[in-house]
Amino acid sequence: MAPAADRARCMNPDLERLHPYPFERLAALRAGVRPPRELDPIVLSVGEPRHPTPAFLAEAVIEHLHGLASYPATRGGAALREAIAAWLTRRFGLPPGTLDPERHVLPVNGTREALFALAQALVDRSRRPLVMMPNPFYQIYEGAALLAGAEPRYLPTTAETGWLPDLDAVPEGDWARCQLVYVCSPGNPTGRVAPPEWWARLLALAERHGFVVASDECYSEIYLDEARPPTGLLAAAHAAGREGFEGCLVLNSLSKRSNAPGLRSGLVAGDARLIAAFLRYRTYHGCAMPPPTQAASVAAWRDEAHVRENRARYRAAFEAVVPLLAEVLEDVRAPEGGFYLWPRTPVPDTEFARGLYASQNVTVLPGSFLSRPAGGADPGAGRVRIALVAPVEDCVEAARRIRDYVRGL
Repeated sequence: MAPAADRARCMNPDLERLHPYPFERLAALRAGVRPPRELDPIVLSVGEPRHPTPAFLAEAVIEHLHGLASYPATRGGAALREAIAAWLTRRFGLPPGTLDPERHVLPVNGTREALFALAQALVDRSRRPLVMMPNPFYQIYEGAALLAGAEPRYLPTTAETGWLPDLDAVPEGDWARCQLVYVCSPGNPTGRVAPPEWWARLLALAERHGFVVASDECYSEIYLDEARPPTGLLAAAHAAGREGFEGCLVLNSLSKRSNAPGLRSGLVAGDARLIAAFLRYRTYHGCAMPPPTQAASVAAWRDEAHVRENRARYRAAFEAVVPLLAEVLEDVRAPEGGFYLWPRTPVPDTEFARGLYASQNVTVLPGSFLSRPAGGADPGAGRVRIALVAPVEDCVEAARRIRDYVRGL
């Protein structure tokens, strides 16, 4: 066996730049704490849907298990790409035929792996690249940038910025170095939906400086007003005259939309040139979607009834929980999209989360675990993320316990 020093030289040094994942930090924060045994645990820290997965998805997987005998194509089957293109066209009001299933769509194994892999495929590390992202953020954006050899640039999303990155606060020189911008709309954890005028400004900057916009829209199908579904990057690009979605990529999945996180099924859609480059990368990466998963995905993208039922469950949770928490916490508001609350805490966020777990057996995520200090401030500090993913009765019970905890501080 080679000496330890030689083995160390075989490691990618960029791995050392990765921060501990938020849930690793949460486990360390709770270490040694013994919550009351008489209280059942309620976990509201993880954005994992816990509503029932539609039965027809499991049936489609079972019905197509014979497909395990064949290697799947990296680009997915024609039926899946057509179902995805048809859904995107309906959902975002695109003219029929705008999205070509052969050129503009690529199935992926959930948005997480695709968000990470995009940076590896698209970033040119020889040019001192910047990758910009909202702050707080989904940590995959940061890890993707670091392992692609780029410098992450954190754009605060706070009440003062309207819960959107302040594009005007970015120096012109940084835009010149930027190669990729991650956007999350509806936002995690803020719930903010980027409006058309904000998209237009970002696309104008992308046109001027030549960077790619990657929009993480995995929460797009969870919203409270059925008459106002969140808009997205594809619609904004088309409105801006980018009929080929030049420089734009959208990512979405069935995890939140269809309560199927274990299916690991998602999509990337947009600029045909970028899709072709990403397909080439994925061909070597070896991450094709299994045929049974493809069959279930086709069924899911074609059906909206289960998605409307899912939204109704979240709506009931927010209607019940928000008034209870608003009695004791500041800035408790139902989001424009997604299933998170993002309230202020009366004590430091880590102290709040540890104390709540210790006294009430309720787990929430400190906001500072989702953010990075930037510009002399930490935009996640002093807040917690509360994921209303549990059954409504559990969410209400958790809200009552949080209320009791705060009143006892």
